[in-house]
Amino acid sequence: MPASSPPEVWLQGPIPGVPPELMPVVHSLLQVRAELVALAPRSLSSEQLWARPGGAASVGFHVIHLAGSLDRLLTYARGEGLNSRQRAALESEDSTDSTRESAALFDEALAAVDQAIAQVRATPVETLEEARRVGRGALPSTVRGLLFHAAEHAQRHAGQIVTTAKVVVGISRMLKDASDMANG
Repeated sequence: MPASSPPEVWLQGPIPGVPPELMPVVHSLLQVRAELVALAPRSLSSEQLWARPGGAASVGFHVIHLAGSLDRLLTYARGEGLNSRQRAALESEDSTDSTRESAALFDEALAAVDQAIAQVRATPVETLEEARRVGRGALPSTVRGLLFHAAEHAQRHAGQIVTTAKVVVGISRMLKDASDMANG
């Protein structure tokens, strides 16, 4: 890490207005936000956004899934079931939509992270151990479990976004350099 870079969010101290019991969740979500912003997604072409290097999921998929899964997990944390819009979004996450631009997708993901942070901040600590049911199978969890899983799941996909973006940008550069050499 360069000397001028700030430490990771969790090393920057408490976040005002966030109870200690929820601080790790907010730290994680703020780290996700920082990684998405640092990626400069507006520089990804449509081909790079939807590329599947080695058969891996695309950057576009991970961005859409990060936003959608945060929305779904936080819906369950509120004790609600998914609505028809959320179910439809889940069903369409795997499809490539090359008409969706990188900047718009990343803006949606950042908005989802911001909404998640707002919900976590507003979560009363005394509700953390309340039971919640997840998915069609109504699997058991708690408010705490859902909030922590939402944050770690988002962080996992943020890492995949960053890594996949680096791979596809690197491949693009290699192909351009090879083309330039062949034509030069």
